[in-house]
Amino acid sequence: MQLILIGVLSGFFSALFGVGGGIVVVPLLVTVARYAVRPATATSLAAIGIIALAGVISYAVRGKVDVEAAAVVGLPGAAGALAGTALQQRIPVRWLGLAFAGLLVGVGIKLLIA
Repeated sequence: MQLILIGVLSGFFSALFGVGGGIVVVPLLVTVARYAVRPATATSLAAIGIIALAGVISYAVRGKVDVEAAAVVGLPGAAGALAGTALQQRIPVRWLGLAFAGLLVGVGIKLLIA
């Protein structure tokens, strides 16, 4: 049941704000479902594919998808995901958590003052 609720929340926030995996799924898998950080990250990435497909279909039927821009962002993004995965496997879990928390604080501050 926890995983279903995490999925619903991630899909909702993904469609609403364009976020879901790292911002919603990973923290919930770690804190609520008690996953370790690396399996939570991997599970989140797999779920993102499914969530993104549902979201893109929903937006596409409304004519809101710019396929060319998506490819220009997505293809290098895939390369970045491969590089990020390789790096993530070499960084201690504690540092990953601190870096992620720092990123969220920075983004939160930026959103508050923007």
